[in-house]
Amino acid sequence: MRSTATVLVTLSLTISASSAFPQTEARPRIRDLGVRIGILQPGPSNAITDVPGVKVGHTTLIRGDNIRTGVTAILPHGGNLFQEKVPGAVFVGNAFGKLIGSTQVNELGEIETPILLTSTLAVGRVADALISYMLKLPGNESVKSVNPLVGETNDGYLNDIRARPIAEEDVFSAIANAKGGPVEEGVVGAGTGTIAFGFKSGIGTSSRTLADSDGGYTVGVLVQANFGGILSIAGVPVAKELGSHPDGSIIIVVATDAPIDHRNLNRLASRAMLGLARTGSNESNGSGDYVIDFSTAPGLRIQAGSPMYQPNMLLTNDRMSPLFEAVIEATEEAIYNSLFRARDMTGSGHTVKALPLKETIELLKKHGAISTP
Repeated sequence: MRSTATVLVTLSLTISASSAFPQTEARPRIRDLGVRIGILQPGPSNAITDVPGVKVGHTTLIRGDNIRTGVTAILPHGGNLFQEKVPGAVFVGNAFGKLIGSTQVNELGEIETPILLTSTLAVGRVADALISYMLKLPGNESVKSVNPLVGETNDGYLNDIRARPIAEEDVFSAIANAKGGPVEEGVVGAGTGTIAFGFKSGIGTSSRTLADSDGGYTVGVLVQANFGGILSIAGVPVAKELGSHPDGSIIIVVATDAPIDHRNLNRLASRAMLGLARTGSNESNGSGDYVIDFSTAPGLRIQAGSPMYQPNMLLTNDRMSPLFEAVIEATEEAIYNSLFRARDMTGSGHTVKALPLKETIELLKKHGAISTP
């Protein structure tokens, strides 16, 4: 048993996304460097929260020398998701993962809880805490079945993953801290201990807005990047100079305000894999690659207990192609942001360096991805 003093020290080093371990502001997002991914424009924050109603919150755990982990919460709307479910889908790229709740989402075509991301061995505890959170919500007093939706990647290189330090209050805090506007990226929440292409990565996000002629809809993406492959940035073969790393996983969360149902949400989710591929992923044997997506369109919400579901007008199949382009671009850029915004991290006896900015920028300029004066 640990002493009281040890327990107090451990708790004092649990941090939230806005506390004493801030992201390094000197590290830019990729768009800050003048790199433009694709042809569509991002939303105001270039984040998943550009989709109306979507909120993101983090709890970051950095304790002592070995704990480097956390929780990230994505809320499709700020109300009671069990009582007002949203259309959703889960697409599986490579199923080496422990995603909780996916089968019911795809069977019923709806999401009824916040979406939580965390560490592999924490999914059980996080799911249990999410169930507790949902049962305590006003209006859910008679609820006897909840489908928690929890994704994960393995942060066991930098984090003492067997310790499973995430507690119920950490989950509650991530949900309570969720807000709209700019989203913290890099070494935060579920991205605290993650690695991509051999470099420190973390949480990344991006968005795209469609032209009015295509409906004016927004697509937002958030990633927990922890995967490998042969890194390419905006078509530049960065791995040839900086090296590559073959293995890992990624969770991609996609939000849109376009009025589309489960079937077309599944089609949209599958296109996110094309954005992943553009970065150099090879979806290796040990990679758990999943896309969770949903529509926030108010007219598509599913009321709990209602015997009928009459959604407002849905987009036809012919109107989906611009959304496909949007999710491809936003996924690619979100992954780059997860790398550019991360910082060096030491944990569990290992140090992982962030993507070297100077060398990367030189390569991007050399290949014309950044224009030089």
